[in-house]
Amino acid sequence: MGPPVDAFSYDGKRALVVGGATGMGAATASLVRSLGAHVTVFDIAEVSVEVDRSVRVDLRSIDSVDGAVGALSGPIDALFSCAGVADGTEGILEVNFVAQRHIIERVVGGGLLADGAAIGVISSMAGTGWYVHTPEVLEFLATPDWPSAVAWVRDRDVVPTYRFTKRAMSAYIALRAMPLLQRGIRINGIEPSMTDTPLARANADRWFRFGAEYRAATGLEPLTAEQMAYPLAFLCSDAASGVTGTCLIVDQGLVGAALTDTFDTPGTKARFGL
Repeated sequence: MGPPVDAFSYDGKRALVVGGATGMGAATASLVRSLGAHVTVFDIAEVSVEVDRSVRVDLRSIDSVDGAVGALSGPIDALFSCAGVADGTEGILEVNFVAQRHIIERVVGGGLLADGAAIGVISSMAGTGWYVHTPEVLEFLATPDWPSAVAWVRDRDVVPTYRFTKRAMSAYIALRAMPLLQRGIRINGIEPSMTDTPLARANADRWFRFGAEYRAATGLEPLTAEQMAYPLAFLCSDAASGVTGTCLIVDQGLVGAALTDTFDTPGTKARFGL
């Protein structure tokens, strides 16, 4: 057995990063490559960091996704699901959840994940407290495939908001943890607070307001994409071999301050139904 630090290494591993062109996905792709991984990125945008292979994939199209997944070869040791778009974007349901679930399930079902592989998902603090909405979320997650998920939303006149898709993603991690573990695969995620990314800057009038009072009181700046990549890479490393079904809140302590009334952070308690 090598030194303990080897557990954090990606030497000899193959990683797939969905949504790895910019922001947190790009930071994750760059980090795990620097740790030794062979990195493939799926994204519709041009990849902004050095990777080993990039594939143009439109997550709004099942044909595009299936074509990209069909061309993959295993084994894949780490699958990072990092894509995301904001409210008002066409195809938000598909991009933020349906397509990424489809990729995970196809890769798992196709035997492309190596024994001991891990899946790392970027959800959001918008998904924190999904359990307050368990009946609706689990009913949606019971849809078995891409078409039925889209039909469920359409038939119930549900608006597929950013928050809805992130609640689904956080709940999916909890739902799939045990079945995947029985196949030797772990799944975890992170729920980022306000992070300075191209997507956040494009929605600055809404997104940068969240937690602003807390950051002012603590003298902190918004988190960086790299600060999200580090915990996500850890969760898919051998160092986290005992961790699965977990969504790690990366928020500079905001949630803890809200739940203990250490600091009044408007809107945060509501995410937990309090």
